Amino acid sequence: MDLWVRMTPADLTMGDAVDWQFAASVGQRLARPGPLSSDYTRRQVIDELASSAAKAEPLVRDVTGLIADGGIPAARVVDRVEWVSAAAESMRLMVNGAEKPRGFLTGRITGAQTGAVLAFVSSGILGQYDPFAADREGCLLLVYPNVIAVERQLRIDPADFRLWVCLHEVTHRVQFTANRWLTDYMSQALALLTRDAGDDIGQVAGRLADYVRNRGLGTGDADGGTSGILGVVRAVQSEPQREALDQLLVLGTLLEGHADHVMDAVGPMAVPSVTTIRRRFDERRHRKQPPLQRLLRALLGLDAKLDQYTRGKAFVDHVVGKVGMTRFNAVWSSPETLPLPAEIEEPQRWIDRVL
Repeated sequence: MDLWVRMTPADLTMGDAVDWQFAASVGQRLARPGPLSSDYTRRQVIDELASSAAKAEPLVRDVTGLIADGGIPAARVVDRVEWVSAAAESMRLMVNGAEKPRGFLTGRITGAQTGAVLAFVSSGILGQYDPFAADREGCLLLVYPNVIAVERQLRIDPADFRLWVCLHEVTHRVQFTANRWLTDYMSQALALLTRDAGDDIGQVAGRLADYVRNRGLGTGDADGGTSGILGVVRAVQSEPQREALDQLLVLGTLLEGHADHVMDAVGPMAVPSVTTIRRRFDERRHRKQPPLQRLLRALLGLDAKLDQYTRGKAFVDHVVGKVGMTRFNAVWSSPETLPLPAEIEEPQRWIDRVL
């Protein structure tokens, strides 16, 4: 549900070549209008999402045992156009801070591409916690037209669904506000990932050729192409950049899995129809898409995002089930206690190493 872990490796290589203001403008123009709804419905869902976000905070803190400093900041409830603007600014801060594009034409072309991506994502994203917003104080965004669209599509109780969505996004807010080092850790990995590696074109071409020979690129991937796209990106990266990409992918998997675990832990206590919501929402996640939409999802990394939910939740479920939430929280102690890529698949290895 969150942009900063939904950005594809290709997005992250654009760095300071993007005209972010132009990207926001293009994205806002291309964003599809939300579902038809009355003024009363819009006011009602905006108010209820804001109150649900506040209600979710103590529930999440109680289940996770994570203590965040300060009070509970209000969520921003936005439409699709407002989300595009906020997301473009978030990506600018993540990728290159306040740097200027390298050239007008290059900046406009990549800006248009980025804007089109943001417009596509704006129709599906329900919420996003942005740890880089407000001078790194963070901001929780909830996209109310998409919440309306999904609850209508799935025919589920609106009040229950709105709280359920907030449980996931608020978990991300608690993760970052209780563990302030996570923002710097992400920022450092992103800086390394987007930095020019200094390799000449011959070295890059050589690495890509080795990948093609070793993996048989073009023969098709069992997972529908997502791993192939990641493989190409990794093939042209330097070794430090590959390590940074692995760090971000593992962190994203942990954060998403932890949030899904918390949703299911809190749900039975706070969301009466949680079983129906979870079942119908998971069916929607895995519903077969038309060919063009499947291609777009693969190119944008959205299918990899769904894999993050599944693999991350399996990791958290296993560890919490075996040692309890208090001991699981050692994962937040430092970069060294985060799971390694192999440990996501084999949680016992993380338990043995860290605990």
